[in-house]
Amino acid sequence: MPSFPVPRTYRVKSFGCQMNVYDGERMAELLDAQGLSPASGEDADVVVLNTCHIREKASEKVYSEIGRLRREDGSAPLIAVAGCVAQAEGEEVMARAPLVRMVVGPQAYHRLPAMLERARGGERVLDTDMPAQTKFAALPERRRAGPTAFLTVQEGCDKFCTYCVVPYTRGAELSRPFAQLVAEAERLVGAGAREITLLGQNVNAWRGEDEKGREVGLEGVIAALARLPDLARIRYTTSHPRDMREPLIAAHGEIDKLMPFLHLPVQSGSDRVLKAMNRGHRAEDYMKLLDRVRAARPDIALSGDFIVGFPGESEAEFAETLALIDAAGYAQAFSFKYSARPGTPAATMPGKIAPEIMDERLQRLQARIGQGQLAFNRHSVGRRCAILIERRGKLPGQWLGKSPWLQSVHVIGDARIGDLVPVELTGAFANSLSGTAIAASPAPAPA
Repeated sequence: MPSFPVPRTYRVKSFGCQMNVYDGERMAELLDAQGLSPASGEDADVVVLNTCHIREKASEKVYSEIGRLRREDGSAPLIAVAGCVAQAEGEEVMARAPLVRMVVGPQAYHRLPAMLERARGGERVLDTDMPAQTKFAALPERRRAGPTAFLTVQEGCDKFCTYCVVPYTRGAELSRPFAQLVAEAERLVGAGAREITLLGQNVNAWRGEDEKGREVGLEGVIAALARLPDLARIRYTTSHPRDMREPLIAAHGEIDKLMPFLHLPVQSGSDRVLKAMNRGHRAEDYMKLLDRVRAARPDIALSGDFIVGFPGESEAEFAETLALIDAAGYAQAFSFKYSARPGTPAATMPGKIAPEIMDERLQRLQARIGQGQLAFNRHSVGRRCAILIERRGKLPGQWLGKSPWLQSVHVIGDARIGDLVPVELTGAFANSLSGTAIAASPAPAPA
């Protein structure tokens, strides 16, 4: 069996959702703790491909990435495939990609250092166990954070939508302990985070006991984080309509640090399609839920997810989806063509939609979403708000930050990454806004 020298550098490349970004950061911290240093190029000693399995092209992209890691002399780094492709196709990855030395699922990556040591000795190591004991206690403490940071509070899903692989790749719903979340948030804020986004496959399914032993939902975690003095903003994603309970809705009107933005996927506007998807709600239920959210926070920006071309979807049913988009008034939304995932019930359903029909429907749907997004941005012109500076813009003196409504805003002026800059929103575009910095009021003269 081939052996490898002691690795000194690593690279983690994450695909897919924000939870994968979080997992990638934690794997990087594990490798940091082993004395490895991050490398930005293709010549790292260890490369971790943290994968997504939601759509077919996403998994195929992984194999292309593996091929590109082969060096001119025929050698390759120690390659680990992690994430949901690893969980769903671990044995196939090992057989199909001989360059891969490690395959580790999303519930087992805390064991990556031990796997790395075995792989150095020449083994090819596969670990896709889903242990009942949460992995988070085995991970190192958070020591790095940008102005915005992710915090996974919940993993897994018990909903079993017929198109979705998450219950099979991430397991059953699991809520992290309340105290563990608050402690991790405190460390992130201490490392410089001004905004924390709480993550979960069904983040609003989180349940636990607070510091006083009271049963609380996600609103309890939000309230606890809102008490951290140096944390300015809180967000959460992704939510399921069936878990959007009244205390969480009320929190949008009661907790100032909870930003006025809600991503709440519906997937279709057709009740027949929603039933076939096993979503557990009707379009009318969803719209009434949006009404309750808006009653709690009238200026809230809404976002959603849509799938076009689900098996059996008729043109009339697709028209119902377009009508729901118009009625909901989304500030933004994500849309995808249906992609059959092996092992899911929808993959064997009759009534497959022709690719060209899916393409045409997706274009129409995205045009409708784009119209709504531009309308929301135009409606924002004239608002005054603070934007959280995330990075420099492309122009001299330009900065890019996010508004409370998760809009990208460009502003010219003096700022630093992590600053909250007061602006007036002055221009609206399809995917961003421009703003003018508002000078701070001068301090009163001493008496």
